[in-house]
Amino acid sequence: MAEKIALITGANRGIGFETARQLGKAGVHVLVGARTADSGLKAIEKLAAEGIEAELLALEVNDAASREAAAKWIDQRHGRLDILVNNAGVASGAFAGPTQVDLAASIPEHELRRIFETNFFSLVEITQAVLPLLRKSEAGRIVNLASILGSLTYHATPGSPVYDAKTFAYDASKTAVNAFTIHLAYELRGTRIKVNSAHPGWVKTDMGGAAAPMDVTEGAKTSVALALLGEDGPTGGFFHLGEPLPW
Repeated sequence: MAEKIALITGANRGIGFETARQLGKAGVHVLVGARTADSGLKAIEKLAAEGIEAELLALEVNDAASREAAAKWIDQRHGRLDILVNNAGVASGAFAGPTQVDLAASIPEHELRRIFETNFFSLVEITQAVLPLLRKSEAGRIVNLASILGSLTYHATPGSPVYDAKTFAYDASKTAVNAFTIHLAYELRGTRIKVNSAHPGWVKTDMGGAAAPMDVTEGAKTSVALALLGEDGPTGGFFHLGEPLPW
């Protein structure tokens, strides 16, 4: 097979866009998953200005028909998929400071469901939709964007980096993502597909805010590295910049 084909969800801005840019620079053919054609086309234009050829894939990850149409389009257009980066995600008011919405004892059901719908359920469902295409790849790679805030070990350990950063809906959704990574990697252990979770870091994006210590270029590096893993690379792990993190 010639160039690799990669789908990145939420690739029109932030870490997703930078992941698309870095993979494109590495010679990967990027499918820019975006909720709207307008935002996706703007991303395509920015990539083209750097000499990166990419295609727009209109994809509303929370919509079943959109997910099915995306998988069908990839199949008809390319016949396979080599890399899936599940980057799309949302947060509550977590990064603006604690609110009642973030507390396990008082979070409204609708808010918990909203966060899980995008961060977990749609991630599982888009993965299932394109898995037959990944099976056609010589070396399929699935990268699930999790977070250090999804680490149960750190949350249960006083003095850990996130012990006092309890934002329930977001944290729990990322813990669920990590569980999906472990289970899917186990189920695919006899194939050429590798599945890993990535913690990008606290990054200066619309979600991370201006106070974040990492820039977006650094924040995309973990996803890119896991997307380009060699045959001897790990599967079923949780990583940040090449280092394993505790579940």
